[in-house]
Order: sequence, then C-alpha cells, then structure tokens
Amino acid sequence: MPTFAAIDIGSNSCRLKIASVQMHRLKTLHEDREVTRLGESVFQTGVISPEAMAATIRALRRFHKAVQTQVADKVRVVATSAMRDARNADAFTEWVKSATGWNVEVISGLEEGRLIHLGVVTHEVGARGRCLLIDLGGGSCEVTLSDGGRIKSMVSLPLGAVRLQEQFLLTDPPPKEDVARLKQFIERELRRADKKLGAVRRVGLVVATSGTAAALAEASGHVLKGNLAKRSLAKKRVARVGSLTADTADVRRLAERLAKMTNAEREAVPGIGPRRSEIIIGGALVYANLLDRLELKGFRYSSLGLRDGMLAQMLAEVDLRTSVHQKIESERWAGVLEVCRRYGTELRNVDPVREHVGQLFDSMQGVHQLPEEYRLWLETAAMMHDVGKFMNHQGHYRHTQYIIANSEIFGFSPEQRAIVSAIARYLGKTRPDAMDRVMRAIPPEEHVHVMQAVVLLRLAVALNQDRASATVRMRPHVYPRRVLLELVPGRGGAELEAWSLKKEAAYFREVFRRELFVEVA
Repeated sequence: MPTFAAIDIGSNSCRLKIASVQMHRLKTLHEDREVTRLGESVFQTGVISPEAMAATIRALRRFHKAVQTQVADKVRVVATSAMRDARNADAFTEWVKSATGWNVEVISGLEEGRLIHLGVVTHEVGARGRCLLIDLGGGSCEVTLSDGGRIKSMVSLPLGAVRLQEQFLLTDPPPKEDVARLKQFIERELRRADKKLGAVRRVGLVVATSGTAAALAEASGHVLKGNLAKRSLAKKRVARVGSLTADTADVRRLAERLAKMTNAEREAVPGIGPRRSEIIIGGALVYANLLDRLELKGFRYSSLGLRDGMLAQMLAEVDLRTSVHQKIESERWAGVLEVCRRYGTELRNVDPVREHVGQLFDSMQGVHQLPEEYRLWLETAAMMHDVGKFMNHQGHYRHTQYIIANSEIFGFSPEQRAIVSAIARYLGKTRPDAMDRVMRAIPPEEHVHVMQAVVLLRLAVALNQDRASATVRMRPHVYPRRVLLELVPGRGGAELEAWSLKKEAAYFREVFRRELFVEVA
C-alpha cells in the first residue's frame, strides 16, 4: 500500500503528517510540528528574513529524515500566506529544493480553505451537515460555509495571528489605542466576509481548526465570571465533553482579558503556553468578533487541517474507489462550470467537444499513451477553450490561456491549471514550443504529454464546426500505422467537419508518427 507525506509550511509553523493507505483509508504513521515564524518579517518588511528561512530549513530537514524513514511514495509540500506575500519567496523555494529535493507549491487562500474543508469533512462525520469552518493561521483566516460536505461559499481574510501581531501589536502589553486600531481592522475585514458568506446564522455546527482555536478552547474553560479558574477545570471539561469546545461569551471575555495582560501573564494561562502567548491577542479578537458578528453560539475545535486535506487528495488520486475521489471530482467539475458561466460560455456548444475528446482519449489510448489524469485535463480544456472570447475574439486563445491559468478553480493546483491552459492555448496556428512562456510554466517531463493532448483537442474542436446542425458522430478505428475517423453525419452533413479534420492530418503525423484518414459514412 502506498505511503503519503503532507508538509504544510505555514506563516507560524511547519507541520508534517505521514500516512499509509490501508483498506482504502489513511492510517497516520508519523506527525511532527515546529514553530518557525516564517511570516514574522514578511508582514513587516515584505520579505522572509534569513533567520526565519534557516529555522524553517532546519525543520524541513528533520521532516525529510522522517519521510525517508517511513519510505513515503509521494510527498506534497505546500506553503501558504507568508509565501504568497513574500517578495523573496522564489529564493526560499530554491533553498528548500537544494536542501530536500522537494518542490514547494504556493497555494492560494481559497485553495488552502478547500483543502482544510476536505480534510475536515473526510474525517469528521458531524461536519457533513450544514456547518461553518474557521481556520485562523499565522497569515490568513479562511471561513467556509459547508452543506452536505460541499462548499457553498468561502472567504480568505488577512487576519492571521502572526500578521496581526506584527502589524498592530508591537509593544507588550499593547496600549489601548493599538488594540482599538486592530479591532477596527478586524471589523472592516469581517464586513467583507458578510457579503461573501451570506446567511450563516442557521448553521448547526461551527468547527475551528489550528493552534489558536485549540488554545482558546482550552483557555476558555478557565474563564468563569471574569476570573481564571484552576488548571484542573479544563482537564475535567475535556474529559466530560470528549473534545475541546468554546462558548462565544467565554471567548469574548478571554480576548478582552488577554489584551490587557503582559506576555508572561498570557503564558501562564492554561492552554496557551510560551510561543502561542506571543501571538494570541489578535487571534482571540478575531474569533470573538467573528462569532459575535455571525451570531454563533461557539465552536468545536478539530485537530484536522490542511495536511489532512492534502493526504485525502493524494488518496483520491490513486484509489478511485474512495468516496473522497468522487467528492474531489465533483468539486473540480463544479469549479469548471463556474468559470464557464462567469465568462459567458454556452455549455450546449462546448459539451459536444468534451464528449468527443473523451471518446478520442479512450479509443486511442494505444496511440497517445497519456496518463489517465489527462482525460480530465482534456475535458476541462474542452469546456473552457472559448472563455477567452469574453475578452476579445481576436487572439482569444491567448486570452483563454491567461484566464484558465490565473482563475481559481477548486481542485486544480497551479501546475494543473498551467497544463490545462496550455492545452487550450494551442488550438489556432501556434504550436507548442519549449521556449514559449506558456510551456516554461510546465515541468519539462510534461511537454510531450501536453503536445499530444493538444492534437486530441484540435481533433475534437474540428469535429464540432457546424454548431447549427446536429452533432456529428464518430467511429475511430486504430491500426498499427494509421488511424481512421469514420464520421456519421448529422442533419447538416459532415463535409465541413471532414475538411477540418483533414487539415490536422500533418500535425497528427508529426506528433504520433501515424497517418490520419477521415471518411464520411
């Protein structure tokens, strides 16, 4: 059974989780965490400091040894808010590459929220109804409304604990003026969340993840009528409930108390500890304001997070029998349809192209030998190959490539969007070239695959020239040295489609080393 490793390079800490696949499920083998404060200097100066880089590299080297010990078959490394903001992010990714051999994937805030949601709903049965997910990390806060295990709406806000500490709370304890400015900033950002999340006040469950939520949930168990209770009360609370929970009123009282304390006093609060005490004020105020603003009763803490979503996605990619595979495929397709709607694409015009490219992929597997995931990449490119016309009909393939590569599409990594965008780019006179800007964004080992996929999509587009008539049906016949496409005409005939396909014969021969013949039945 395969073994996967997920590494989350956050703004406050780095986390590692290694799991193996057993009976179509993930079993955790090893976990590790190190506070490195990668985003501490980013939120002040815009660059990652050499000290933060070095601390993170030391942690990643330790993770690398654990990954080797557990003999992981696949490793995915993602970075979040600090790396999204840092001007010298490329220098750091190169250092990680030289130290560990790993490629760091910098994901967007919405992709971060999607993966966290995936990790929670995959493992938390109670989170499969209507619920709200809150993940407040070092650099950003992702708030997700979920219903039936599906994302309904999501917002990513610059309300991370480290970010707020570095921008607003530079002295200890912070003066009232700084705390007031911080509250105003939080209020402004939460107004944005109101518009994007819509009506969330009817949710039955609020799940909060990450270290700030854990600290607040445990510490709020000691807040009784404005006084900090004894440490033993929290232990009784956890034993009774079975999980950490926090009431909104307790979180509000705790946030106000923490804002008036020194770091030494905050550190002494049960559940917070030495490193968390340095950044807890901003996170506590965000939770207090968010819970109050959305009229929520409180939250339940979950230890699940980004790395669990990464592992679930890796499982789905190798085990098609898992329910999470179906969920991810559904999310991906919903994201594709959303982009089509956003840019005015008529689905009735592009759906026949999708069907034809899928048929070509299946019937010509012995010819192209593309990896199985390229079937989805091709269908996605088929659906979105016309979105560039929203900007301008002239040169619309270039616009299409830009839109796909730079749009947020749930379930597609930046590299996957780059591949799909390249497939859709070369449907005109231009051919893929390794020196093109578009192709340089794709790993060199994928260049041949992209070129082959382009040819298949060009054939599918050629099969759909006369959209005013019924769709032309096709019967592919594959022989050792040639491929015959037999066309069954619709109401308007198939002459235009046959002519368009024959124009692709030379390019087909160049890529696949076989002749392409077209006949009308």
